[in-house]
Amino acid sequence: MSNLAELLSDLKEQEALDLVRKQLDEGVDPMKILASAREGMQVVGERFGNQQYFIPDLIYSGEILKGIAQLVEPYIKDSGVETQKLGKVIIGTVAGDIHDIGKDLVVFMLDISGFEVYDLGIDVPIQNFVDKIKETGATVVGLSGFLTLAFDAMKETVEAIKAAGLRDNLKIMIGGGQIDDEVKKYTGADAYGRDAMAAVDLAKKWLVG
Repeated sequence: MSNLAELLSDLKEQEALDLVRKQLDEGVDPMKILASAREGMQVVGERFGNQQYFIPDLIYSGEILKGIAQLVEPYIKDSGVETQKLGKVIIGTVAGDIHDIGKDLVVFMLDISGFEVYDLGIDVPIQNFVDKIKETGATVVGLSGFLTLAFDAMKETVEAIKAAGLRDNLKIMIGGGQIDDEVKKYTGADAYGRDAMAAVDLAKKWLVG
């Protein structure tokens, strides 16, 4: 495990941010820094899964990751990594849920990975997703939700997209909280992502091939 991954997974915020600043000053590839951060978040996820960590730890690790992302972002934009957009992705936290840490990280990672992202925000009414798909012609939608009550909102959103005749050429991913295969089946989504990088991988698979 890299130094940064270790500091992040141990929730050492100041040390992690100091290391990122140092690495950026030394000219370390910003994408490598993000890869290390992703590795750290995977460890956090594992610790949460086996009950070493709890919800506050998860939220805190998200805040550290957000801080790292803010430091790294200007360096990625300056390097002009991706100029041509790879495709359009709509994302939002579903109706009834106001969690945005996970969603914001997904938006950030999709953006720096070269996608055109339409962030609808939190507690998004079902109709807003339908309207945005019609408006943009996007073929990938991400539904975020941390609470279990979000599962019903996800299901209803997928059903509304279907009823509007927009489902056939559309891929829907869900993420946040305790999402698994059962939830994916229940909501009618095509796939679920455990973290922001998983969302990027899905978008690439669907839009780039």
